[in-house]
Amino acid sequence: MLGAGVKPNEVVYGSLINGFAESGEVEEALRYFSIMKKSGLSANQIILTSLIKAYSKVGSLEGAKQLYEKIKDFEGGPDLVASNSMINLYADLGMVSEARLVFDNLREKGWADGVTFATMIYLYKNMGMLDEAIDVAEEMKQSGLLRDCVSFNKVMACYATNGQLVECGRLLHEMVTRKILPSGGTFKVLFTVLKKGGIPNDAVKQLDSCYQEGKPFARQAIITCVYSVVGLHALALESCEIFTKAEVGLDSFAYNVAIYAYGASGEINKALNFFMKMQDEGLEPDIVTFIILVGCYGKAGIVEGVKRIYSQLKYGDIEPNESLFKAIIDAYRSANRHDLAELVNQEMRFAFDTQQYSDSEIEDESDETNLGVNLNWFHNPAAALPISHLFCALSSIVHNTLDRSDGHKGRGYQCGVLPGEPVPSNITTRLPSLEDLDAYASEQWNTWRC
Repeated sequence: MLGAGVKPNEVVYGSLINGFAESGEVEEALRYFSIMKKSGLSANQIILTSLIKAYSKVGSLEGAKQLYEKIKDFEGGPDLVASNSMINLYADLGMVSEARLVFDNLREKGWADGVTFATMIYLYKNMGMLDEAIDVAEEMKQSGLLRDCVSFNKVMACYATNGQLVECGRLLHEMVTRKILPSGGTFKVLFTVLKKGGIPNDAVKQLDSCYQEGKPFARQAIITCVYSVVGLHALALESCEIFTKAEVGLDSFAYNVAIYAYGASGEINKALNFFMKMQDEGLEPDIVTFIILVGCYGKAGIVEGVKRIYSQLKYGDIEPNESLFKAIIDAYRSANRHDLAELVNQEMRFAFDTQQYSDSEIEDESDETNLGVNLNWFHNPAAALPISHLFCALSSIVHNTLDRSDGHKGRGYQCGVLPGEPVPSNITTRLPSLEDLDAYASEQWNTWRC
């Protein structure tokens, strides 16, 4: 423009400054602001607001405060954009009192918008002031300022943090009714609701995985599950029908959600029908299916069903899983069989304590310190010998080196000595040397390998 002999006015400079402010390029915004002043043009309220926005984006408090005070000298004072920028800056810096002053001023003027409320919710929530955050969220709802996905997400996150899960479900339904498409931020809040609502971690992980993979009906299944876990069962079943009545094949996660939704609403027969339909479709029940199914049995008082799943778990048909153990215990309690619940609880503790003990025992055995034996003889890079073979080999070594007092060498077992029994006085024992152990280990390894 200058090359063409055209002198920029406030509008041109304002556009340039605002553009750099939006992108956070403060130095460029300030450079054009300086050029504008040198050209004899005065900064208006819009330009100063753009600069405040720029300072806010980079967290420059002093620069923003100076300009905000300067705007107060203009007629009408700071506008909504300048005030929201200051609230946002104070929120990022955790300055509650300063943000509250600006917020209260906007409310008195009736200017506060969705951005204003959402920023204050963000500030209070981050500072751990949940009561204040909830108050602002309620006021935001009453003011009719929930108009987009971002504002819904802010309020739902606040309710979820405070444990008000039913409110989250109602807001989710309002979003769906108003055809506001849930975002990634929305589903992040919904997963928090599922976890706080008591859904087993295995089920939450399965839904999260399906959501991340973008599987068909994953989003609808999550929404159904949220409605169900917060007790909005009518909405859950209505949502469930969207995918259960679809003329496409469903994955196991969708059947799991259907079984859960109908079971939670008390319609056990329909839940079991979906389980049978799942099997008819050739889908194998997974650990999540069994966790949900055993809950249905417990709620309906079908003790035999709980026993059947526990039997499969106990005898290895189902992979051991702590969540399933706990679901079985809860199911027995729901069926008023506290005796069986306590029995399973004891067996669960024994099973997992034994597993931890075995793991630590294996670590101890890896030290290879017993009798100074070089256990490398007993290992094959392709397939290691079971530990039981190792104990048998060591036992054989010891018994093959027993000497009778009459000079006859033979196995301890042939002399009537059983493992762990005292050695008779007519038998003397000689611990094998390292050479004996190495030779015997080599011989046994070659025999076993063949």
